Amino acid sequence: MSANYENIRRERGTLENIIGMLPGYKGYKEKEMRREADRLLREALVRDFTLQLDRITPVQNAVLDNIGVEWMDDIGALKTALQTLIDRIRHAPQGYAGFFDAVRVKEDDLDRIEEFDRQLLGELDKVRAAIDGLEGATGDPAALKTALANANKTVKAAADLFAQRSKVITGI
Repeated sequence: MSANYENIRRERGTLENIIGMLPGYKGYKEKEMRREADRLLREALVRDFTLQLDRITPVQNAVLDNIGVEWMDDIGALKTALQTLIDRIRHAPQGYAGFFDAVRVKEDDLDRIEEFDRQLLGELDKVRAAIDGLEGATGDPAALKTALANANKTVKAAADLFAQRSKVITGI
């Protein structure tokens, strides 16, 4: 279980603990807390990926000043790919279906969803390192080409990983 889940569980009050003993309610509440932990993790991912996205604009300006306009489309495409990933994380299903929903998410699926979200933290570190590489390559076209290729590959890998998360929920 995640640290967010454990924190949420510890913060439950006495009344919630008593109600949690009711048959049927405990499983429902556990899923609710896991959904909340998933939401908190995804909000942190959105915030941190957005910080990395914001680092690209100064790189874009430095490249424009130092090398020229011919790189703007490539850098713009990288920004679009990263923004698309951020939007998908922000609006992703929470890994839980309501009582009458057509798609039911089982406990082991919730574990797999949480694992995908944790793996995205590792992808965030890779994206951060790729943008570090971009920052260091704003004056050299050859270095910039390599850094852009690496950044695009890194963002695509993160997006592919997140796409697998959706397959867990939908089964498709």
